Amino acid sequence: MSTRARGWLPWKIAAFCLAAATTGFVHAQMNTSTVAESGKLLVPDPERARVSSLGFGPVLADFYWIQVLGIVGAELGEVERHADLIADAIELVTALDPWVDHPYRFAAVWLTRDPDDVRRANALMRRAIAYHPRDWRNRFYLGYNHFFYLEENLRAADVLEPAVGMPGAPLYLGAFVTRLRAEGGSLETAELYLRELIRAAPDEYARAEYLKAYDEVETERRARFLDAARVEFWKRHGRDIRSPAELWEGPGRVLGKMPPPHPHFPGFRWELDPQSNEIVSSFFRTRYKLHIHETDAQRRARWRAQPDAQNDRQGEAEALDARPGEGSI
Repeated sequence: MSTRARGWLPWKIAAFCLAAATTGFVHAQMNTSTVAESGKLLVPDPERARVSSLGFGPVLADFYWIQVLGIVGAELGEVERHADLIADAIELVTALDPWVDHPYRFAAVWLTRDPDDVRRANALMRRAIAYHPRDWRNRFYLGYNHFFYLEENLRAADVLEPAVGMPGAPLYLGAFVTRLRAEGGSLETAELYLRELIRAAPDEYARAEYLKAYDEVETERRARFLDAARVEFWKRHGRDIRSPAELWEGPGRVLGKMPPPHPHFPGFRWELDPQSNEIVSSFFRTRYKLHIHETDAQRRARWRAQPDAQNDRQGEAEALDARPGEGSI
């Protein structure tokens, strides 16, 4: 062996020993007993774990991510009872390795027990957007949480709008954003947004979908005009209408003529929905709104009844640090 090679040998041995000691230290940070053995997963503080990982953060992240998958996979039906553990573990995983992908959306799927859980999931999704600004799915999950669980339709629209046109984003996303804005009372904003989508549509198929949505928005505008006329009819006559035709026909009419029930197609009429008693076009047979399944409507009602759900939702938690970038929201 040459003198030069012998000179490097002690350094190689020292480097090997340091690597072995570091690996042992990182391994010691892991709760390596299985979930079945311990009955729970011990999750360390994210910042402490990040500092003590000595550059092996992604290794620790993978370990805890696998454990979370095991917890959910072994659960037969009550995943919600693990919500706190899932949230703690995913916050740890994304702190150790913020460039991960699926764990963020995993949290959005499973953290739905109550509004506080949803807000923890939303904080994670904001971090996901910061690290993956061109992935439309992260904005979709965050926007969906704002709409579906927190009933913040305009906030959901603001989050989702930048995702329209991103690679892989579905065509219906633009129409969904429009419906969210209309549901929040911003029918004019929804109409302007749709006009831009129609103008910039990538092909005729996309343009046709947006044109259909535009027809719905215009019909809803006319229905709201009839709603205002219905209020005026009540003021004048002390009763509600028996049929929308009373608004423009007969001695008690308050309108000069009927607004067309569809922007293009003749032969349709305005009628009263037998369930909601709303004025609807016989073409669409429903108002322009987002429809919620009865089970989910009941969940929303329960959440509204909770004291925490009455707090100002504009103060949504910003507990997780998000890396600044083009994915700002």
